[in-house]
Amino acid sequence: MMSPKLVLSVLAVILVIITGTIFLTRPSQQPKLLDQFAKCLTEEKVTMYGAYWCPHCQNQKKLFGDSFQFVPYVECTAVPKTCTEKGVAGYPTWITQDGTKLEGEQSLEKLSQISGCQLP
Repeated sequence: MMSPKLVLSVLAVILVIITGTIFLTRPSQQPKLLDQFAKCLTEEKVTMYGAYWCPHCQNQKKLFGDSFQFVPYVECTAVPKTCTEKGVAGYPTWITQDGTKLEGEQSLEKLSQISGCQLP
């Protein structure tokens, strides 16, 4: 026969696991912090050119977190001709609508300056 303390302990652990699972798997109800900023970059036609294997590109993407899905991005390994035509010499390269190029990792503040998009 199991002791009442053991039964209560097992039930408490199960309850914590269920509660944690529900909390961690529920979708966020509010938009991510940088979603609007990333969408503004799209509107202003500020595009990042990069490569999947590039560690600097990975760092750049991490700055945006989940909001990077809204950033205009060209994978140069998939369309090398496009990147060559745009004059992309290194990764990442950001190109604005007027053709201004920023090479290397850029801060969110710098991207805000060149695009006119407001950071939250």
